[in-house]
Amino acid sequence: MPDRTSPASARPTLEAIAQEASVSLSTVSKVLNGRPGVSAATRDRVERLLHRSGYARRGLDPERGGMVEVVVEDIQSEWSIEILRGVERITRENGLVLALSVLGDHHGVGDEWIAGVLQRKPLAVVLQFSHLTATHRRQLRTRNIPVVVVDPAGDPPADMAAVGATNWAGGVAATRHLLALGHTRIACVSGPTELMCSRARTAGYQSALAEAGIAFDPALTAVGRFGQADGERAGSRLLSLPDRPTAVVAANDMQALGVYDAAAALGLRIPEDVSVVGFDDVRPALWARPPLTTVRQPLQEMAEEATRLALRMRTGEAEATRIELATSFVERSSTATPAGRPAA
Repeated sequence: MPDRTSPASARPTLEAIAQEASVSLSTVSKVLNGRPGVSAATRDRVERLLHRSGYARRGLDPERGGMVEVVVEDIQSEWSIEILRGVERITRENGLVLALSVLGDHHGVGDEWIAGVLQRKPLAVVLQFSHLTATHRRQLRTRNIPVVVVDPAGDPPADMAAVGATNWAGGVAATRHLLALGHTRIACVSGPTELMCSRARTAGYQSALAEAGIAFDPALTAVGRFGQADGERAGSRLLSLPDRPTAVVAANDMQALGVYDAAAALGLRIPEDVSVVGFDDVRPALWARPPLTTVRQPLQEMAEEATRLALRMRTGEAEATRIELATSFVERSSTATPAGRPAA
C-alpha cells in the first residue's frame, strides 16, 4: 500500500487520516472544527492521529477571521484591563479584531472553552495566568492556533510560550526601598500562593530582608487574592498587632489600596504612621491619596509582546519561547521614614 504521507514536503491529507481512523471525512472535519456529533472515543482517536501525523492548518489565509482571542479571569480587574489594552493595540495595528473570553476566578481553561475556540478559529490566543492541559495544547497546535501565556501561574511546559516580568527583582526593590528609609519591621501581603508571580515577589521580599540581616517573621505575612477587600482584611490583622509593622509590601496595587482602607479604619495615617508599597502600577495607584509607591510591571508591554509573538508563531516566524520584561520602581508619596526617626 503506498505511503500517503511519505513526501517530506507534503502534509497528510484529511482523507488519509479519516481512512486510518476508520471514520468518514466529515467526522474528521467535525473534530478539526470543534463541532458536536462525535463520540468521545472517536474524537480522541482522531485527535491523536492528527497530532501524530504532524497535521497543521498552515498556509491558510491569515486574514481568515482576523481575530485574536484574549482570555482573562476578571474583566473588572485593573490587571486584566491593562492586558486587554496591550492586546487591543497590536490587533488594531495589524487590522485584526480582539475577541474576549472571561474565565472567572480560576487559572485553567476547560473543554467547553476549547470547543468554542475550535469553532471560532482565532489566529492566536493570549492567556492571562492560565495553564493548558497537554490535550488542549495538542488540539490547538494541530489547528495552528498558537498560544502565549502572560504572567503564567506556574512553570509552563517547554512547548508553551510565555511572557512574564522580573517579579523577584520587583519584590527586592520594594523591600530595599523601605529598608533604606529605616524600616525594619516590614510586613508582606502575598498574592495567591499557587501563582508563580506571588511566590517570586514574596521571595524577593524575604531575600531583601536577609540581605539586610533581618530575620523573616511569619507573623508579619498574610496571603490573599489580588483584590482590595483581601488587602483590607490582611492589613487589618497586620496593623492591629501589638507590635505592628511600620511598613507593608503588598503583592499588587489593589491589595495595597486595601491596606490604605485598613489603616484609615484604625486611625493610622499613610505614610506618617505606616508606609505602603504596591506592585503593578495600575491607574488607581496614581489616583490614590496619597499616590501609591509601587513596582511597575509593564503589563501593557507584556500583552503587546505576547500578541506579537503569537502572530509570529502563527506564520512560522517564531517558536515557543519565554520572554521576561523588566520591572521598575516608582516612588510616590505613600512611603516615608518611620515615625520617630529623623529623615536621612
